Amino acid sequence: MPVRAAGAESGTGIPKSPSDTMEELEHTCPQPRLTLTAPAPFADETSCQCKAPHEKLTIAQARLGTPVDRPVRVYADGIFDLFHAGHARALMQAKTLFPNSYLLVGVCSDDLTHKFKGFTVMNETERYEALRHCRYVDEVIRDAPWTLTPEFLEKHKIDFVAHDDIPYSSAGSDDVYKHIKEAGMFVPTQRTEGISTSDIITRIVRDYDVYARRNLQRGYTAKELNVSFINEKKYRFQNQVDKMKEKVKNVEEKSKEFVYKVEEKSHDLIQKWEEKSREFIGNFLELFGPDGAWKQMFQERSGRMLQAFSPRQSPNSSPTRGRSPSRSPSPPWVINKTSPPSSPKAASASLSSMSEGDEDEK
Repeated sequence: MPVRAAGAESGTGIPKSPSDTMEELEHTCPQPRLTLTAPAPFADETSCQCKAPHEKLTIAQARLGTPVDRPVRVYADGIFDLFHAGHARALMQAKTLFPNSYLLVGVCSDDLTHKFKGFTVMNETERYEALRHCRYVDEVIRDAPWTLTPEFLEKHKIDFVAHDDIPYSSAGSDDVYKHIKEAGMFVPTQRTEGISTSDIITRIVRDYDVYARRNLQRGYTAKELNVSFINEKKYRFQNQVDKMKEKVKNVEEKSKEFVYKVEEKSHDLIQKWEEKSREFIGNFLELFGPDGAWKQMFQERSGRMLQAFSPRQSPNSSPTRGRSPSRSPSPPWVINKTSPPSSPKAASASLSSMSEGDEDEK
């Protein structure tokens, strides 16, 4: 953006002469990112070219939102190896320290890191890119210095430096941020307990065999993993054993599930059988019980049959024919077994007498 004089807004369009004071120049510092559709730029691609004087701010002034014509430029640095939630949370705190903050993040190179701290898992390019894609970062400074110098602070127009306030001893110093704290430019942030790059590496080293087997299973070669021939065979055998254990476990779970389903169905069947049994017994008792319908029907039919087979009684008005009132006439088909006929002639005579008795009754 071009540098304009403060009087250019008066409507005349005529800039002031170079003899005017520098305090009247407008600030052209980059503004915080308003969109997250692109990664944060590198400092050497979009450095602050503001010619306006960069007045020193106090923390109290910055928290009030002043100055209104430019953002508060906050700087945070680190190695950011294996970028994790602890890193992101520290950057979030640095970004939200003041109402209008522009967060610059310095990332040290591989040479400086290996010299003062040790070997990294990710190389510097990977670490730069990880920071560029963090939503809280407005600008990334590559090859950041290990100890901040006045020249570096002036070049990037840094107002405050954000870091946790635990003394960071390195490079022959008890605290590399001591001079920043004395200048009143240090703003502390809080560390996230339970996670750090060292913790993550410790987990990997502790469970080395597990991760070596994992990567062998995913297709990496023993040479890529720096694994010996014997260990490779051991890991592959262990992977086979684990597969068999997993299959057995799956079979056990399926068997338990099958047994559970069978138990549920058996319970349902028993319950239905009990309901049907009660219904059957109830119906049986209704039909064949002491007061059942079958007994009543049987009694009715028995009465009808007895009535059908029993002889009809003579009316009271009919003559008795001089017979004994204590004896009822026998039907003609009844044969007197007490006195059988002694001869065929006697039998014919008895039959003729029976026929005559029938004619008299008629």
